[in-house]
Amino acid sequence: MSLASRAGDLYYTFRFVKLLTTPWEETDAVKLGILDSQGKRIKGKKISTSDEKDAYTTFHRLVFNIKRLLNKFPGGSNTISSYAAALVLLREEFNITDKGIEKILKDCELNSDDFIAEQNGWYVLQDKMLSPGIYRVREEKLTKTFTEINAKDKIRVLDQTYPVTSFFGLDVYEAVHMNSNQLVYITLGEIYK
Repeated sequence: MSLASRAGDLYYTFRFVKLLTTPWEETDAVKLGILDSQGKRIKGKKISTSDEKDAYTTFHRLVFNIKRLLNKFPGGSNTISSYAAALVLLREEFNITDKGIEKILKDCELNSDDFIAEQNGWYVLQDKMLSPGIYRVREEKLTKTFTEINAKDKIRVLDQTYPVTSFFGLDVYEAVHMNSNQLVYITLGEIYK
C-alpha cells in the first residue's frame, strides 16, 4: 500500500471518527434542516444547494447511520463498549495501529481514560475465555462486513473464544450472528443471556 493511499485511509478514518463523535446539533446536516436532532432525515426536505449537498454526501449517510445505531445504547458504558467495538472494526478494516487510533481519539478530543473496563464475571471463564453458548445483543450493531444486527438478535460464542484484542481496557471478542452467519465484534457490556 502506497504512502498516499495510507494517508488517504487515515484521513477518512479521522473524518469518520470525528463525525461519529460530533453531537447531532453541531453537524451541518442538522443546521441546514436535512436531519432532525435525532439524526433522522426530514421528509420533504429537498437537497438543492451546494452547501446541503456537501453536508449530506454518501460518506455522511454511512456515518450518520452508524451513529444512529450507536446512539441507541442506553447509558455511557454501553456507548463506550460500542465505540470500542466500532474502533476495532475500523482498525482492522484500515490496518491502523493502536497509536494511530490514539492519535485519532486525541484529534477528536476524546480521552482514552473514558474507556473504562466493564466487568461481568458471569460470562467469563478462566484466562478471559468467554463462556460458549447463545447470547443476545442489547442493541443494534454491525457485523464485520457491515451487515446490520437488530437488538435482541442471537449470537453464538464458540468454544475456546478468547479476546481477539483489548481496546483501552475492554476485551473485544468475536462471535457469530446467527441470522446472517457473519462475524461480529462484541464486548461484555453488549451481550446478555
